[in-house]
Amino acid sequence: MKFVDEAFIEVYAGDGGSGSSSFRREKFIPRGGPDGGDGGNGGSIYLIANRNINTLVDYRFLKIFRAKRGENGRSSDQYGRGGEDKELRVPVGTVVSDAETGEIIADLASHEARAMVAKGGRGGWGNLHYKSSTNRAPRQFQPGEKGEARRLHLELKVLADVGLLGMPNAGKSTMIRAVSAAQPKVADYPFTTLAPSLGVVRVDMDKSFVMADIPGLIEGAADGAGLGHQFLRHLQRTRLLLHMVDLAPFDPETDPVREARAIVEELRRYDEALYQKPRWLVLNKIDMIDESEREARVAEFVQAFGWSGPVYAVSALTGNGCSALMQAISYWLDDHPTEVLPPEEDDDAPVVLTPTPIDVKTHDVKTKQGE
Repeated sequence: MKFVDEAFIEVYAGDGGSGSSSFRREKFIPRGGPDGGDGGNGGSIYLIANRNINTLVDYRFLKIFRAKRGENGRSSDQYGRGGEDKELRVPVGTVVSDAETGEIIADLASHEARAMVAKGGRGGWGNLHYKSSTNRAPRQFQPGEKGEARRLHLELKVLADVGLLGMPNAGKSTMIRAVSAAQPKVADYPFTTLAPSLGVVRVDMDKSFVMADIPGLIEGAADGAGLGHQFLRHLQRTRLLLHMVDLAPFDPETDPVREARAIVEELRRYDEALYQKPRWLVLNKIDMIDESEREARVAEFVQAFGWSGPVYAVSALTGNGCSALMQAISYWLDDHPTEVLPPEEDDDAPVVLTPTPIDVKTHDVKTKQGE
């Protein structure tokens, strides 16, 4: 299945039904009075996060969704039936925003999270509501309100604790294969990974975390080179970044320090908040370096790169150093739990969007003589 992490859709909530203008017509009741019922409310459109859905591929071709309108009111005080709501299921981690203004409407970051993205129109009043001591035969009624219409931008950001960052062929896919059950494609050419992969790393019987492998970046990705930085959004939810560097490239002219700096610069250009996330340096492929030279090669790189944070030298292919790295990550995640915001009032209530107010006019209906 093609990995689709972005989509544009149009949603149209149902219009409200019009109210009815009618009068009682019963034997022996010559002045029965008004009995026009209200119109039904139009159906609303909801987005619901579902953990069993992985991509937005369902919205790649089908892009227009409409809820049903409410029924019109009828005589004998009969109210119109409300239109049925429409529910659209999306992957957990989907961010919904208005395509025109860019305003974020909802962030569906948990299973069964709901957001109303288009509110149905209210049904109009029937003439039953207009009777009074001075207006005993009202002929007014209200048409139903128009349902809300929006163009939405759906953007999927996968949920992971740790994200792998680096150049193509830095060994990210090999790493996630070595420490989890994920099986991304591994080959000896760049851009083998074309879509993000998630793997669950289990470090103990009751301890685990989720790691994300995204396609590699190259210098100029911010300007569209390579695959661009379109997949970097999947690192925005992570708590820790692992910057993987190929310490023993096949091409002798390749400078690992220059490549590492290029990745950091692309990260900074893409998103300052992502650039400021905690980041560890992971020097991969030490199995390609003679054992007597490894320590000196690592120290030389760290000094040239000007790095003062945590450094781990590993071999994702042989597993050398990977276990210690995973244990260190697990301890760090325990010490840096996800920030939980205090709940607000009605925190569990669905997100309700107020539609743009419209002018609901009152119609005066002329009846035939004698009615």
